[in-house]
Amino acid sequence: MSAAGRRALVVGGGLAGITAALALAAQGRRVTLLETRPRLGGLAFSFRRESEVGELTVDNGQHVYLRCCTAYRGLLDRIGGARLAPVQRRLDVPVVDAERGVLGRLTRSALPVPLHLAGGLARYPHLTLGERAAVARAALALRRLDPADPALDELSFADWLRARRQSPASIAGLWDLVGVATLNARAEDVSLGLAAKVFRTGLLSTSDAADIGVPMVPLGTLHDELAGAALDRAGVRTLLATRARALRAAPGGGWRLAVSTRPGQGDGHRPDQELDADIVVLAVPQQAAHRLLPPGSLPDADRLLGIDSAPILNVHVIYDRPVLRLPFIAAVNSPIQWVFDRTGPAGLNALPGARNGQYLVISQSAVTEEIQQPAEVLRKRYLPALTRLLPRAAEARLLDFFVTRERTATFAPTPGVGRLRPGPVTGAPGLFLAGAWTATGWPATMEGAVRSGLAAARAAAQGETTANRPAKEPA
Repeated sequence: MSAAGRRALVVGGGLAGITAALALAAQGRRVTLLETRPRLGGLAFSFRRESEVGELTVDNGQHVYLRCCTAYRGLLDRIGGARLAPVQRRLDVPVVDAERGVLGRLTRSALPVPLHLAGGLARYPHLTLGERAAVARAALALRRLDPADPALDELSFADWLRARRQSPASIAGLWDLVGVATLNARAEDVSLGLAAKVFRTGLLSTSDAADIGVPMVPLGTLHDELAGAALDRAGVRTLLATRARALRAAPGGGWRLAVSTRPGQGDGHRPDQELDADIVVLAVPQQAAHRLLPPGSLPDADRLLGIDSAPILNVHVIYDRPVLRLPFIAAVNSPIQWVFDRTGPAGLNALPGARNGQYLVISQSAVTEEIQQPAEVLRKRYLPALTRLLPRAAEARLLDFFVTRERTATFAPTPGVGRLRPGPVTGAPGLFLAGAWTATGWPATMEGAVRSGLAAARAAAQGETTANRPAKEPA
């Protein structure tokens, strides 16, 4: 049967599912995409919130990407969103020492790798001369590692750093500054293989690989509105607010998915619709994939339950005047990790009561304990810290403060997680997996999610080609 005659179901409307659906449609398949939520985008989404100053468009969390994220950039191009999430002309990360009030910058030049980082590291004021030299030596050693080596997956990044004489200040002021934001864990809790992937690809592959891209519009504009329109143009049938209940082999071959599409339906064994397809891609979190996988379809399927999740906390602060004059900053010697100015994307300046205000988002990764704390406790912790970091905040009037939490934002990149991550192919013909938690070689990033969707669609195409390939004629 030709690809044009095959039906495909993609379960999950996050970046992995969107990518898989577009790629399958490009193969000529009739694709249906299902998403439990009433919108696309997965965990990289926006919502409307009635704040103290009026209605704002709020991103659930701050998401950025790097120039080396070629798959995600390809998705932005595909949906027409590249100009709305521009990349820096050249890497520039302002880093403030909150205790000393010193501003430093992580920058790069146009020199070849690894010389492109030498000048910025030499001027980085948050480490001593000896610490900077030790960082340079560790970076060169990191460049010699193979992230795909299974042995690295079993080792701790922190142990590797300490063996190369990285001081606590170097780990906190540089390695974790980058690693926590990209891996959602501190070096102690990170697989050396994943750390090597992040630092080798982002900082040590090409001189411009780490240039940062920041969306200038709400995430929902990119991952819901533009992505939805691209799916429509590709002929993908999109079913929102549709929950996948059970997947089983169809009597005539292929797969049958039971779904519920109306509130209150399908809560037990009474789904209100069944969909048949030749190909199914489960682009959902690992726990949901485990629930939907038919028995025997994935060897050692219970390993998916061993892939832990890690939270991300975002603290939203609105002032009556600008207190940060940069698009974003990172911090050392502070409970604050990163701060982003989201005034424009949120629509703050369009509100009559906040035309001269500023909307900041404090993005906090690896916050296992704080994710459970009440907003008032977080307010007492972060507002004074923000004032120490940004002295202008002391003179500003606070207009609003609120918190968004993603308790299962990413998979935890702990040592040993690599052996738990499956590839896109299952043991059942026509059934594939996608999601940042699958074996992409990347941590839980937007790039990893997009790559997983491409891998699932590519595996579907290869499986069909193999199945329909004529037998070799005898020699």
